[in-house]
Amino acid sequence: MEAKARLQQQTGSPMRVKLGIIIFIIGFLSPLLIPVVNIMEITTAWKVFISGALAVGVPEVFAIVAVVVMGKDGFIAMKASIFKLIKRYGPPDEVSRTRYRIGLVMFVLPVLFGWLAPYAPNFVPGYMAHRFWINLCGDVMFVSSLFVLGGDFWDKVRSLFMHGAKARMPG
Repeated sequence: MEAKARLQQQTGSPMRVKLGIIIFIIGFLSPLLIPVVNIMEITTAWKVFISGALAVGVPEVFAIVAVVVMGKDGFIAMKASIFKLIKRYGPPDEVSRTRYRIGLVMFVLPVLFGWLAPYAPNFVPGYMAHRFWINLCGDVMFVSSLFVLGGDFWDKVRSLFMHGAKARMPG
């Protein structure tokens, strides 16, 4: 209860924060309306325009409107609560050796398969007939591997994109 009172004191009106969160969620979910646009009886040009706006423009505009409604303090409080939730249910920083090896297999197999499958689809029985489902399983396995590998792996991936990062091998 103390945290809620502190949040209300920092952000002003709790109604504005709730309204801002609702606007933010609606904007984030707007790409789900793209299939509805595709079944509408309008020209293809309008379908493309509206679908593109729902995918790229609308979520960003709604996020800006949500920040305006919530105010800076409300947005910071919302962001802190989201990161707290991710930290609680996200991957741990360190994982066991067995879990790390399983995660590496889950990480590497879809990458190798996705790289080799277009060149040799006949070597995988049933690949051409069930290509969508096989690729979907590979994508799910790849994303899942990032959670199995743990937070330290995220740091390793992030260091790939930093020029000055150095690898430190354990002794």
